Amino acid sequence: MSIWSRIIEALRALSKGDSLSVVFDHLRGPRERSVAFTIAVIALGAKMAKADGLVTRNEVTAFREVFQIPPEDEEGAARVFNLARQDVAGFEDYAERIARMFKDDSPVLCDLMEGLFHIAVADGDYHDAEDAFLSRVAEIFGLPQHKFEVLRARFVPDAKRDPYTVLGISPDASMKEIRAAWSQAVRESHPDQMVARGVPEEAVKMAERRMVDINRAWDEIQRIHA
Repeated sequence: MSIWSRIIEALRALSKGDSLSVVFDHLRGPRERSVAFTIAVIALGAKMAKADGLVTRNEVTAFREVFQIPPEDEEGAARVFNLARQDVAGFEDYAERIARMFKDDSPVLCDLMEGLFHIAVADGDYHDAEDAFLSRVAEIFGLPQHKFEVLRARFVPDAKRDPYTVLGISPDASMKEIRAAWSQAVRESHPDQMVARGVPEEAVKMAERRMVDINRAWDEIQRIHA
């Protein structure tokens, strides 16, 4: 059974009048983590896209760039997105439920934040309201401020973007320490690692951009030290 089939199955509660947040209560087992991840990105992504007051076609396209949705499952995914994007209300409740679900696996929460940043900058602008939204979600997820700044540096065009920030390491670190940080970032971005920690195969495309940013930062640091 594909992940989208499982998502549609999990969302049958919606036909009974339950809210999207209630759906998370039915996703408790390890096998359902990838389903929960996908619903989380749809729901929070839709609400985040609404944070600046307008859900644009580019933002919807950005979601489709993160997730590969089979044609036969597009209707189900669109239904969830449209339900969530009606307003921004309730996003903290979603974030809290997700944080509890993945509380022992912060890399998954970083993956979620990465998908949200991708949607946030899709319309070519990064609004203060979107920054406040993402900052609050990161706070609920328990992500350290420096990790949030790493993500912002990678995605937001006018954010402070130096290679050390992208790798999450101090410019005063030795080349040995920097190489270790780069190697760890590469390992964590491998598709197999992402799937192992609950990121669905349909979403590992996020790792492609991450790897580009990580390797570009490493190359730049090597040029600086050379």
